Order: sequence, then structure tokens, then C-alpha cells
Amino acid sequence: MTPPPPTSAGTTLPPLATPGPTAPSGPGDPTPGRRVVGFAAGLAGHGGRPAFVDLDGRTITYAELAGLVAAAREALGPTRRLVMVEGASTVDAVVAYLGALAGGHPVLLVPPGDDRPWRDVYAPDVVSDAGGGWAYDELRPGTAHDLHPELALLLTTSGSTGSPKLVRLSHTNLESNAAAIAEYLGLHPGDRAITSLPLHYCYGLSQLHSHLTVGATVVLTDLSVTDPCFWTRVRDTGVTGLAGVPYTFELLDRVGFAEMDLPHLRYVTQAGGRLRPDRVRRWAEVGARHGWDLYVMYGQTEATARMAYLPPDQALVRPGSVGRAVPGGELRVDRAPGAGPHDPGEVVYRGPNVMLGYAERPADLALGRTVTELRTGDLGRLDDDGHLHLVGRAHRFVKLFGLRIDLDAAEALLAEHGTEAVCTGDDEVLVVGVERTPGAPAPDPDRIRTTLAGALGLPRAAVAVWVTDELPRLPGGKPDLLALRRSAVPEPALHVPAPTGSAPGSVAAAFAEVLDRPLADVTPDATFVALGGDSLSYVEVSLLLDGLLTRVPDAWHLTPVADLQALAVTPSDTAATGGVRHVPRTMETGVVLRAVAITLVVGTHSGAFLLQGGAHVLLAVAGYNFARFRLFATSTAEHLRAAGAAVARIAVPTAIWLAVQFTYAEPFTLSRVLFANNYLGTGLWEYWYLEALLQILVVFTLVFAVPAVRAVERRHPFGVALGVLVAATLLRHDALGIADATHPMYMPDTLVWCFALGWAAQRATTWPRRAVVSAVGLVALLDFFDTTPRGVLVGVGLAALVWLPRLPVPTFLRPVVAGLAAASLWIYLTHWAVLSPLRGVLPPVAVAAVALGVGVVAALLAARVERALVGWWRARSASPSRPADAVDVS
Repeated sequence: MTPPPPTSAGTTLPPLATPGPTAPSGPGDPTPGRRVVGFAAGLAGHGGRPAFVDLDGRTITYAELAGLVAAAREALGPTRRLVMVEGASTVDAVVAYLGALAGGHPVLLVPPGDDRPWRDVYAPDVVSDAGGGWAYDELRPGTAHDLHPELALLLTTSGSTGSPKLVRLSHTNLESNAAAIAEYLGLHPGDRAITSLPLHYCYGLSQLHSHLTVGATVVLTDLSVTDPCFWTRVRDTGVTGLAGVPYTFELLDRVGFAEMDLPHLRYVTQAGGRLRPDRVRRWAEVGARHGWDLYVMYGQTEATARMAYLPPDQALVRPGSVGRAVPGGELRVDRAPGAGPHDPGEVVYRGPNVMLGYAERPADLALGRTVTELRTGDLGRLDDDGHLHLVGRAHRFVKLFGLRIDLDAAEALLAEHGTEAVCTGDDEVLVVGVERTPGAPAPDPDRIRTTLAGALGLPRAAVAVWVTDELPRLPGGKPDLLALRRSAVPEPALHVPAPTGSAPGSVAAAFAEVLDRPLADVTPDATFVALGGDSLSYVEVSLLLDGLLTRVPDAWHLTPVADLQALAVTPSDTAATGGVRHVPRTMETGVVLRAVAITLVVGTHSGAFLLQGGAHVLLAVAGYNFARFRLFATSTAEHLRAAGAAVARIAVPTAIWLAVQFTYAEPFTLSRVLFANNYLGTGLWEYWYLEALLQILVVFTLVFAVPAVRAVERRHPFGVALGVLVAATLLRHDALGIADATHPMYMPDTLVWCFALGWAAQRATTWPRRAVVSAVGLVALLDFFDTTPRGVLVGVGLAALVWLPRLPVPTFLRPVVAGLAAASLWIYLTHWAVLSPLRGVLPPVAVAAVALGVGVVAALLAARVERALVGWWRARSASPSRPADAVDVS
């Protein structure tokens, strides 16, 4: 059918300032029995809840929106027509879109300012765009099309390079996928999304649909995430959900999103292309610190939006996976005949959100369902638990900035402009290889880049053009696409982590050495915490990083190896300093405080001087490290495993030492074996600090084993820490009337505030928060200690922990400070046994020096024994018949 020439008779939407009636917009459809989209027709059911926050900051309720949509629906009249709408992030554009859906009219949703090709090919009956003030501009009376009853929405295929192909979506497609997304994200009326992605893009549109389904709010904006005003809007409107494609996450890195204070943010979603596993792990860990969940998702326009999602608790476990099928969907992998069960194959999806089919000309709008399942064109494999891992493309596509680029079409486009080229690439760059022709003008890379980027809607920086005398070829004569990709854009230019290898001085080598892990375990996406690092081993690693890197990030323990290696000192750095190697002048405050505090403990006990309070500072440092290393787990098993290992690292050496002590110096008592002598024993014991620390750690380990408690801490990390500090301060003042009046400075219930203050200090990332922590800490500190000097010393240590992330340390003292800090546990354990026989034999200062030295030696010996035992256990556990772990290439 050839549509007749259009006429023009504009029909104007009611102005937003005077919303229409709030009559039901579904049952009142002008044509009874016509299929309409449920979430567009049922807006009035959400009543006075906020539906939108517009660009001017006004709130539009669902009742007001329902009136506007009803008026828009009426303006379209009873005849079912093809309505083209520009997908802008404005209330007027959304009203025009929803009005058509609520009236049962198929919508052709196009990018703003890019309607010409679609208007020319499909000749819509009605158009609503910014140029017409979002009025419904009738190009002809009635309709020129035969429209299938199930057709609800037409979306452009990503990166179609001007092709007229459209994706035909039904009412069921839209409703089912919106409901599935709302279900797995746990959306509720209190949620608020922001339009960080355009609404004409299926990912951005799915945010609108899923939030309207549950009566939640959408905050409209046309600002980029790089604009500070975007984040002001996020905070002011209480945004709970943020969506992004891989490029969005690059921009988030640039603007310091990882350190932003966004108290309302509940989740972040990622789709639109592959995010490298190390980046998935990194952002999941950032979310765990700040209290929001990361959802990695996989979808295509042909599946309405989403086909799979990775639950947040799997992001650290399977960072290379896109998860399981969305509710109501099913994934399978079609492998070649003879392939193994874990070999890759084409990913196939079935579900109620699979499109009706494609449209390539107006006559196709009359078609019903032409496909029952979606062959995605992606290669993937399913692991034993049914999680999907994508490993490549079955066809010639790459996905950049959320756009699926047809490489064959890109080559054809360049040929039309007189350039014969070979295109390849991946999810980071589109690579164009061009051969010079003898005697012909040299190809202009800048012109090629501009032509291709403009046609595909890509940034110029995403297109790499390589002009060469001869393209790399395979033996059969075909272009070697992998070699082209590597030659055109070297790995460092793509920010791909350089292999860490076994080179001395690499971050991987440092991690492997200190954590006693095989170098193969220290992959580019591994982190210190994920490799089993804790508060006892971080001292040594921290010192090594200080010498390896140009700067050590505050969150280095949660930063992937590859990202740390990117900060490594290079030969050019050394040359720039006249050949002098980078030597930092500061050390982490926690490391310095451990070294100083244990020295004060031993010096005071030996009689060399009287500066009490070192153990209380150690307790605050322990709280700081508890927040830093132990509160990252997303599952109960992971939490118990990590926290249990941390407790064991203290309890096992203490138990061994006590067993030795029992043989010659200390009487055996059950209370000491249970590390509860402070409560069950007959008197104060020299090892009160370790008893109190273990008891505190066990209590908090059990408390955070409850998933709901961990979830609250992830969402409000500072709020939880401050709450614990306030509660601990009340206990310090004996609010429950249970304090030990004899020894309040040594009992866990009255000194847990020291631990809590260190915890809160780690979570206080802004100066107002540090000020609040300091104020509460001062309330706990006042009149707690038996002498003023002790209180002053502890106060200075706590203030340093709260306000100073690093402290200056002379170069010659750095090894001493690091050694004492790393050995602080063993120094505390052994120093009493050294002091007793040497008192009166050597001067007190010499006694203290010997005690410190013995503790350092004991720590070194203990580390060797531990490594030997770990090596023996690994060798014993290894089985020659056990198959090698599959390599995850997704």
C-alpha cells in the first residue's frame, strides 16, 4: 500500500499548566474492545502519587498525568492511526506518547531531530514533535495504513545506519517486560528513576515503562552525568535508581561517582554492551561500600528491552556473566553438532517480550507474529548454575555506547562515499582499516571518521581509522580482523589492562607475595579483599604499593589489580625526577597508629615511660579496618567466610600462645580458653585487649550475618556506623546499668565505642560527617579514662584517624613503622613473656626494644609457618584427575 499524500490539520494537546480531568483513561477508550497498553491506560489508579518531576522541578501526579493523557487520547479520535513521536525527555513528549498508547494507536518512536528518514518511508498519519510544540499534527485524516491489532510500538534498531528496518512490538511485549523488570529490581511506588538515558532508546524507555507500572516516579532531565547540575538534581529529588551503558560508567569515573554521597540511591543498572568483568567487580564493590546494588543486564530492542539480569549478590562471584533470564523468559545456547555442554553457541531467547517481527516497509505493519523466539546473534555459554556468559558475536555486529553497529552496513556506507574499507572492533572501539591504492589520492582518516561517526551516531573518538599499504590477511586471503584490531589500536590506547605477569615490582607480584597466592590467581580484575587480604596483611601491601605507584588510592584494597597497575611508576616518571625512584613521604594513618600504639604499650609496660592508651587506639584502628575489609560481602556465606577468617587470624595465634603460656607461666582456666576471662575470670588479665577485640568481632559478625542488616548497612553505610557509635557511647555511659565499675576501661561493653569510632571514621567521607563523628567521640571520651594524659593521648590518636588519611613519615623510619605495624598482634602476645625475666636485668628502654624485636621475629616465623601450612593444604587438596577450571572469556 502506498500512503496518500499528507495534509495538515494540527490538533493541539492541552497545556500542562491546566491538566485535564482525572477520569479513568483505560475503560473510557473511544473504541471499546481495542487493545491498549495497560500501564498507559491505568495511570489514574495510582492517584496522587508523583509521576514525574519535570525539567523545571514541578511534580506532576498520576491523577494529573491521567487527565493529560486522556485529553491527548481524545485528540487522536476514534480511528486507529500510526502516530510518530519524538522521544524527548519532557512531560509533553511523554504525554503524547502515552496518549497514543492509551488510545490503542501504534507509536513510531524516533530520536529527537531525526524523524526525516522514518517520516519519508513510513508516512505516519500523525506527528508529535518539538517543532510543532508537541501538538498532534494530523498529516492526513484517518489512516493510510493497515495496522495489525497487536501492534503497539515501533522502535528503530540500534545502529541501523539509516536502514528503514523497525522492531514491531506488541501490547503484551511492553506490559510483560515492564512487569518483569519491576519484579527483579524490586520496584515500588517510592522509587525514583532519572532519565540518564534517552527515552527513544529501548533501555531508557524501559525505565519509564517499569516505573509507570508500579506507580513510581520518573525524574526528567536532559543533562549529562558529567554536568554537576545532574547530580544536584539526583540529590534534590531523591533518585533511587540510575541506569547506564558502559560509556556512562567511564563518565562516572571521571566525575568521581565512586565517592559521591547519594543517600537515596538504591540500585544502579548496566546494559547496552559488555562491561569488563574487572569493572563489574569494581562497581559492585563501590555499591557495597555506599549502600546500592549493581544489576548487570542483557537485552535487545527485539526483546522489548531486557532478556537477562545478574542479581547483585552474584556481581562479585560472576562478574563475567549477564545472569539468568528475566521472569517469564527462557535462555538457551544452540551449539554446533558435536560441541561440549560448556562450549559456546548462539544465544536464543524465548518469552512474552519477544517482538512480533521486523518491519522494513509500510505494508509490514499489517503483519502479525513472524517470530516465536529471538536468535540474538550473540555467542555465549551457560555455566553449571544456568548463568549466561557472552563470549562474542555470531554475526557481524559490535555494540558501542548502547548502539548495535552492523559492520557490513558500515562498510557499505563507506563504499557509497568512495572508500573501500574493512570494519571490525569490539565494545570499546570501531576499527576501520583502509588500504592505500597506488597512484590514487591518499585516504583521509579524518573524513572517514567524521562520515562514519555522523552516520552511526557515535562520538568521533569511538572510531579508529588505520590507513596502511596492506591490510593483514589470513592464509586464505581474508582480512585478519584480530590483527587489524590490534594494529589499528594498540591495547594501551584502549585502556586494556597490561598483563601483570610475574615481573618484579608489579602490583600482582606484590599481592601474590604477601597473600601467599599463586600468581595465576592474581588476575587483572582481582582485588586485595577478593584475594583474602585483611587488616593484618594490608600493612605490608600498603607499604609495597607506596613504593610502586605514583599515588595510592584511598580505596586501593577494593581497586582491581589492573587499575592499580595503571598507576605504577614508569621509566619516564623516574627520568623526570633525574633517575630518582618515587619515594612517598607519607604512610596510611592506620599503619602509623598501629606502630606507634604498640610501641607505647610495650614501652609503658616495660617502665621505659608512662604513656597509657595505646591499646585503646589499637581498638579504634581495628574498628576502622572492620569497616574497610569486613563489610563488603554481599552474601551471608561470603560474610561468614571472610569475617570468620579475620577472627581466626587473631584467635588462633592467641590460643597457641596461651597454650604455651599454660605450660610454664599461667594457670589453666576455662575462662581464658574461651577468651572470656574479663567476664568469667577472677581478675583482670594481661590480654584484655585481645579478649575484648575478639568478643566485639564475634558479636558484629553474627549481627551482619543477617541479610537484612547487611542490606541496611549497604544502603546507609555512614548512618549505620554513626548509629553504632551513638549506641556504643550510651553503653559507655552505662545506659543499661551493666557496666563493670571496677574496670570500665577494659570491658567490651564500655569500650566498644573506641571500635565504633574507628568504624565511623572509615565511613565519614566528608568533613561534616567527620565533624559529627568527632563530636560524638568527644562525648564518649570525656572523663572515661582514669588519668588526663591517657585521655589526651587516645583523643589525639582518634582525631588523627578521623581527620588525617595519611601521616608524614621520614624515609628511614618507613621500614621500622611498617614492621612494627605488621607485627603488632605478635608483639602484644609475646611482650609479657619477655618483660618478666628481663626486668631489673636490662634498662627499661632496652627491655622494651627486646620485646618489640621478639614480637617482630615471632610474627615473621608465624608467617612462614602459615604459608607452609597453606601450601601443604593446597597440595593435599589438589587432585590430578580434577578438570581445570574453565577459562571465562566473556
